[in-house]
Amino acid sequence: MSKKDKDFTGFPGDCNQTQLKALSDFRNIVNQMGLSEKIYDDPYLLRFLRARKFDLGKTQQMFNDFIKWRKENDVDNIMTYMFDELPQVRTHYPHGYHKTDKMGRPIYIERIGMLQLNKLFEVTTEQRLIKYYIQSYELLLKRIFPACSQTKGTKIEQSFTILDLKGGSMKMVSKQVYNFIQLASNIGQNNYPEILGKMYIVNAPMMFTGIWAMIKIWLDEKTKNKITILGSSYKDELLKHIDIDNLPDFLGGNSKCENTDVLSQNIGPWNPDGTRPLFPVESPPQLEEEFQQQLSQTQEDEDQKQKLDLLKNALADMQFSAPVEKPLHNPNKYEVTTQNNHIVSDTPLNTEVGEEDNQFSQLQQQQLYQQLQQE
Repeated sequence: MSKKDKDFTGFPGDCNQTQLKALSDFRNIVNQMGLSEKIYDDPYLLRFLRARKFDLGKTQQMFNDFIKWRKENDVDNIMTYMFDELPQVRTHYPHGYHKTDKMGRPIYIERIGMLQLNKLFEVTTEQRLIKYYIQSYELLLKRIFPACSQTKGTKIEQSFTILDLKGGSMKMVSKQVYNFIQLASNIGQNNYPEILGKMYIVNAPMMFTGIWAMIKIWLDEKTKNKITILGSSYKDELLKHIDIDNLPDFLGGNSKCENTDVLSQNIGPWNPDGTRPLFPVESPPQLEEEFQQQLSQTQEDEDQKQKLDLLKNALADMQFSAPVEKPLHNPNKYEVTTQNNHIVSDTPLNTEVGEEDNQFSQLQQQQLYQQLQQE
């Protein structure tokens, strides 16, 4: 039984014809902007399309605003931002990534109930915290999601978030808190859409109902539908999504770290043993250099694979014409035409090959491969 159009999620590999047409049109728009297709690939563009329900006009406006925002905030260089106060920030605002859920998504946890706002803003500023927040999103896209995808064997592009309110009180609530939450929410919704897969707010006290009524005003409907608020009886619900060995002990799981806060190590497929710091300020130079070399090698391998795939397709589609001499002033030039390429050679292209014979010499293969490499 075939799926109805409304049953397609709009994720990679699960798009109907209307969604695919919108993606193709959006791809043309983005290409005309001169943006790298390696960065803004189809899964990246589909996030924006899903956020605007595949309305191309609204999606284009959202994406234009996003590109403008990136330039204004120098996001392309945010990965080198040094948030030197991060260790102190974590003391007053415990947070971090810890392993993955059953779908392979990275688990992000904030212990909001332990937030000490006054002390937090003694060691940093709202502006610097926002830059760190943006850097965290970029790290999620460039390092965490790719590692999760490789481990799971499928594309991972969403996270699983837990906000733990245990220990919180009304003293946490202030105009500064509201302003920061609103600003942070807008950054996520407007510039990193469809990143959130699921969120649980646990250990929520009775008073949180009123606070939530104010916060959810800033959230779009799709985001609100991904959020579930629970009291102290949350463990069974979390274990539906997370293996007990991946759930931190302070949330009822079996995962813990000796002599350190479990969240500060950012353990997961991107950092299996907790020895590779996630942020630049945490990384010894040799580790960061090693990681950049790994990224470079991975990109080279991917480029080589694309060239080999192109070669394979070209060879499979090869249709030769009889060798054609160039004008008399250069009689040693020969041509061969394929469906995708037009090759000019200084040497005869195996003139013994007939029109009905699709085999060709090793020399021709080398010539074709060299031209494909140049392209």
